Formats: sequence, structure tokens, C-alpha cells
Amino acid sequence: MKLLVAIVQDADVNALVEELTEQKFRLTKLSSSGGFLKAGNTTLLIGVEDEEMDKALSTIENNCKTREITTSLLTVTMPGDAFIPYPLEVKVGGATVFILDVEKFVRI
Repeated sequence: MKLLVAIVQDADVNALVEELTEQKFRLTKLSSSGGFLKAGNTTLLIGVEDEEMDKALSTIENNCKTREITTSLLTVTMPGDAFIPYPLEVKVGGATVFILDVEKFVRI
């Protein structure tokens, strides 16, 4: 058995959770936020049997698409100078998935 820790952008999470639960995957949903953009994310903890791993990963891939957005980062040049917004194209979406071996699983 494996534990998937999937970090997903909030825009993608509802469709992903719906499809995973339709496929009978059990999961726990945790709110989180990214460090770079400070945007909302959701971290999913998903218990997966080894033979179901490819199915779970393809479901995540199909529901979490990467897209580009323009954002402004504030920079400071010198003390006393004004903050200057700097537009920046960044890729968001997709998913980051950590796959961990589960030594023991108990459901009580």
C-alpha cells in the first residue's frame, strides 16, 4: 500500500475529489497554501493499493492542468523608494505528488 500526498491548486480540487471518490479512493482533504504565490492549495492524503497506483496517478493528471497566469511581485530598490509592481508570468496548477510506502494500515 502507498500513501499519496497530492498538493493541488484550489481551482482543480473539486473535480479531482469528485472523480477520486467515484472511483472508490478514500482520501482526506487538508487546506494549505503555497509559499511562492501565497495562493490557496489543497493537500490530499490518499491511501492507494499498489495495483491501483497508475489509476490514481492518471486521475490526478487528468484533473490538474497547468496554466499560466500573470501576477505582480513587489520589489524594493532602495530605502525610501516606492514599491514597484513587477508583472511576472508563472505556471500554476498541475499537482505535486509524493508517494510514500505504508508499513501498516489500520482502520478502526
